[in-house]
Amino acid sequence: AVFGHDGGFFSLAVGFFNCARLRAWIQTNMIDIQDLSLTYAGPQGPVHALKNINLHIQAGEVFGIIGRSGAGKSSLVRCMNLLNRPGSGKMIVNGRDLLQLSDAQLRQARQEIGMVFQHFNLLSSRTVFDNAALPLELAGVSKAEIAQRITPLLELVGLAHLANRYPAQISGGQKQRVGIARALASNPRVLLSDEATSALDPETTRSILDLLRQVNRELGVTVVLITHQMQVIKQIADRVAVMEAGQVVELGAVLDVFTNPQQAITQSLIDEIVPQELPASVQERVQALSLGLPAGQSGQLLRLSYAGDSAYQPVLSHLIRELGLDLSILHGQIDDIQGQTFGSLAVFASGPPAQITAAIAYLQRNGVQVRQQPQGGRHV
Repeated sequence: AVFGHDGGFFSLAVGFFNCARLRAWIQTNMIDIQDLSLTYAGPQGPVHALKNINLHIQAGEVFGIIGRSGAGKSSLVRCMNLLNRPGSGKMIVNGRDLLQLSDAQLRQARQEIGMVFQHFNLLSSRTVFDNAALPLELAGVSKAEIAQRITPLLELVGLAHLANRYPAQISGGQKQRVGIARALASNPRVLLSDEATSALDPETTRSILDLLRQVNRELGVTVVLITHQMQVIKQIADRVAVMEAGQVVELGAVLDVFTNPQQAITQSLIDEIVPQELPASVQERVQALSLGLPAGQSGQLLRLSYAGDSAYQPVLSHLIRELGLDLSILHGQIDDIQGQTFGSLAVFASGPPAQITAAIAYLQRNGVQVRQQPQGGRHV
């Protein structure tokens, strides 16, 4: 009967397949946020801090959330362990909706969610070791087990030699490393970082971000990173959500967002690293080239963005050799996002109008983003 024409075996197989897919989906999405909203009581009425947020954060990734002050990013990350309790929606972490848990179940669930704060929140009367061990002491873990857990964590964060020092005797970057060790003490599945580097100098910031990436890779911890600095996202994040006015307005892989931002807020944040506005001297040069075009020629300022394999293709030499265009490279920048090359060029192309049109089409076919700026060229 199992193999009969009634399709029993087939239905059973499909059922197992769908269950396997469901289990894989649950395992893939460490954090699943559905229709989440949060409202505060303000002096002049309710403040809608979060509006119908939907996000899916994959297990094992470093996920960045960026926005200006007041965008709602810190409110959102504090919903991920219910330091903020949303008014509606679902906050599913590791397969459990935190909003449906009892107080005892929530305390247990929070042991799987570590958090690193902007301000280190270390106890001045406790040593580095004892500060890192505090969550375990509060959980009633034995001294022997605490030593077994904390000692390798201090090795991981580079503080084993400072275990007996007090907070007043270490630097700001070292204090944040203590905060990271403390957040990892309970073997969490998720590590929330709320502006953890914003009070640090650039060099220390880079070292802390490298440590968070190391924690992610070596321990398999999912990291959710809150920041207002696109440089932080560029260095460490796999994907990024851009927030504005309590909403997620853009979402994608970091490289895709950098090379093809869709929203004005995203473009302004990226402008910190890849300036969109050309220097005045370059704009003056564009005007000079435009005014100097011979009769019958057209000029066009092209803003080119490229990433990955397209960065290594000889596309500009093709435009010169095959299409007979004159190209003046006026401005450019090349950078790297976690091993992937990306960059931008401002190029003034001059030649027959049809050839410029063909050049733009050729660039786009070869993976180069092209923005035309007609004010930089003049048809004659």
